[in-house]
Amino acid sequence: MAIEYKTRTQVVVEAIRERILSGAIKAGEPLRQAALAEELNVSRIPVREALLQLEAEGLVRFEPHKGATATELNLEQIDELFELRAMLEADLLARSVPLLTDDDLALAETILVELEAALKHEDAADRWSALNSRFHMGLYKVDRPQTRDVVENLNKNADRYIRMHFLLAGGVKKAGPEHRELINACRAKDVKRACKCLTDHILGAKAEIRALLVAQEAKKSI
Repeated sequence: MAIEYKTRTQVVVEAIRERILSGAIKAGEPLRQAALAEELNVSRIPVREALLQLEAEGLVRFEPHKGATATELNLEQIDELFELRAMLEADLLARSVPLLTDDDLALAETILVELEAALKHEDAADRWSALNSRFHMGLYKVDRPQTRDVVENLNKNADRYIRMHFLLAGGVKKAGPEHRELINACRAKDVKRACKCLTDHILGAKAEIRALLVAQEAKKSI
């Protein structure tokens, strides 16, 4: 029964998440648990659990006397988050490439296989997001704990946009080849090429997510 309950909750999470990211549920719109439960044909319990998970992802906010509402997806925040990621992660990678071992690169290859396998699961967005973060952080081997902490926090804040890229912008199709190109540059100890691959990867995702949000805003004004 525990497995069945978890699966039901995850289905609700994915349904609500997709609607927020696609703009079907607008920023500030209240998320009524009873209405969602009826619409998704579940009890209120998985809806409540789903909203709590989406709050942790930054997609939902609980407010006094108002309940749960959808948070705003912000263009300026996207620019700042992804540009900071590109700058700091490229610095970490540049310092790490000479330190990467064959075992480190083999683990990165294994994670890429897991990323491809994740697409077959019903909770693909969750699995892919976690594995994607694990892949990138696994390449940053240099002893820079404060920078790593900042990067991990930036990634947590960017997670909802990364999920948007995965779910709505086809980002996963580009991510695989880009990840492999990054590994190849790291294996060749080509710091300049590796950093360019990483920077292009992060800023390319930013551009596609930004374009998607701009298109959503344009539809609202029609």
